[in-house]
Formats: sequence, structure tokens, C-alpha cells
Amino acid sequence: MVTAKVWVLKKHFEGYPKTSDFDLKKIELPKLKDGELLLESVFLSVDPYMRPYSRRDMKEGDIMIGTQVARIVESKNPAFTLGAFVVANHGWRTHFISNGKDLRLLPSSWPESLPKSLALGTVGMPGLTAYFGLLEVCKMKPGETVLVNAAAGAVGSVVGQLAKIGGCKVVGCAGSDDKVAYLKKLGFDEAFNYKTVTSLDEALRKASPDGYDCFFDNVGGEFASIAVNQMKKYGRIAVCGAISLYNDSVPQKGPYMQLPLIFKELQMEGFLVTRWNNRWEEGVKALLKWVVEGKVKYREQVTEGFENMPMAFIGMLKGENIGKAVVKV
Repeated sequence: MVTAKVWVLKKHFEGYPKTSDFDLKKIELPKLKDGELLLESVFLSVDPYMRPYSRRDMKEGDIMIGTQVARIVESKNPAFTLGAFVVANHGWRTHFISNGKDLRLLPSSWPESLPKSLALGTVGMPGLTAYFGLLEVCKMKPGETVLVNAAAGAVGSVVGQLAKIGGCKVVGCAGSDDKVAYLKKLGFDEAFNYKTVTSLDEALRKASPDGYDCFFDNVGGEFASIAVNQMKKYGRIAVCGAISLYNDSVPQKGPYMQLPLIFKELQMEGFLVTRWNNRWEEGVKALLKWVVEGKVKYREQVTEGFENMPMAFIGMLKGENIGKAVVKV
């Protein structure tokens, strides 16, 4: 019998999550049936979406939602070989059983030198969010100016680099001087610390006096309310996240954006990356190629130890990570 460790949601979050909102439990897994696999988590992801989704989709006592890179340690399914690595969406668990239908094998072209944890970041869901958000929602074109906030995070850092590959001018905003220095290293044309500027409006205007064609919004709230006023006519806004709102106990109120949307004839569209599930392979292939070629750089914040999952999650929500936050089991 294999004993799995799991993190469950003990109590729904009020404001920022606390370690006391989680409970670490052990579960005995049954023996494999024909067609099943036993998998062992190697890396687990912590992502902003887990905060609002936990309220929407989970009950207290449920295993925390999330994705992992896992290794196949036992197989009664001929389609999967022992030792192969997959991306799975089985929540915060050290071990789990699958029939294989919900697993994505890492591409056979994955170089040995590349961390497999990137399948949770730059060459995974966050990277694909940047890829499809820019190409399909923002519809960026060479020569345009792209604004991205939370730009040093898992999604934003890829957005900026893909926009540069696409021939755009890129302006990035982040919440610390270290993050701004990282954005400059990635090749962002302009970058600033939104926490230290005296006026966000002035900082955005200075970074691009002509305004912005595309705005990739990970933050929402006050930032979006200010940025929308600096969009060019017929600009496009991809609403990917709203991390400034996730931990509010009391909902924020306006200002509201209808007037600039109307007068500038802007397109503003929210999206989930799962819309392009049928093109997942295309996106992974493109991102992997750019990473191997050095055109897309990555950075990871790796927390050691499954027991530290809640701490890594809380730290990520507070903006402590540069690049992708992952936990190594």
C-alpha cells in the first residue's frame, strides 16, 4: 500500500490565506487496477488562480486544487511507461492514481538539461496563457506598444518576451526594484516599480507618451482603471487575472471604465487559457523552441518540501516570487 500526503482546505480563506487554513493529511491508496497508473509528484505549482477558484469550486475538507509534474512509478496501462514524466491536474498530493486520460506527457523533445518544472511555468499553463492571450486576444502586431503588469511573474515575464519576439515595444510594471532589474535583463524597453512611483498615471505616460495598443492585465483594480485611459484608439485589453482583488474582504469600488472604452472604441476581453486546449501542443512546441534557443528566458522560485506548500502559496500571493513559484517534493 502507498501512503499519499495531501493538503486539504480546512477553512475558506478570509483575506490573505493563512497556514491555519490548511491541513496536512495522509491517504492510503488502493492497489492498481488494469489500465491505471501510480504517479509520484516531483514538482507542484502554486498559482494566483487557486485563490478565487478555491472559493468558487471547493468545499472545506477538499484537497487543494493544482497541477504537478509527476513521475510514473507503477503502470498497468500499456500507453504509459515507467519513469515517464507527465503534467497532471490532481491537486496538492504526493502520490495519486490515474487512468491516464487526464495526463499530458512531457514532449519527447524535452532536453535533459531543462528543468522539468518548466512544464508548470514558462513551457506550461502560464506560458501558454501569455502565448494565446497575446496572439488571440491582444492580436499584437509588429511595431505596437504592449503594456503588461505583474510583469515579473510567471505569466507577465513571458508576455513581455513574446511581445519582443513579435517586434513590439514593451512596458512592464512590477512591485519591487529587484523585479524591475529583472525585467530590464529580459529586454523590456521600459520598466518601473508601481509601488514607488508618485503617480502611476504619470509613470505610464512617461514610459509611452503615445499610449498603448495592447494591455495584458494580470492585476485589475485601480491599476486597470488608470491604464485604460492611456490606451490608443481601437486598443485591445486582455484580462488574464485580477490579483489585486483576490484577497479583499470588502469588494473594491470604481472608478469605472465605460467612458474610455466607448470613446476610444477599445476591445476588452477576459479569457481562460483552457479555451485553446485543442492547440496546447502547438503552444508548448513554440515555447519550448524559444526557451532552447535562448529567446525566452526563465526564472523559478523553488520551495523545497511538500510540507511547505501553504507557505509557498501565501508567499506567491504576496508577490515574493520572481518568475514562477514551484514546490519541489
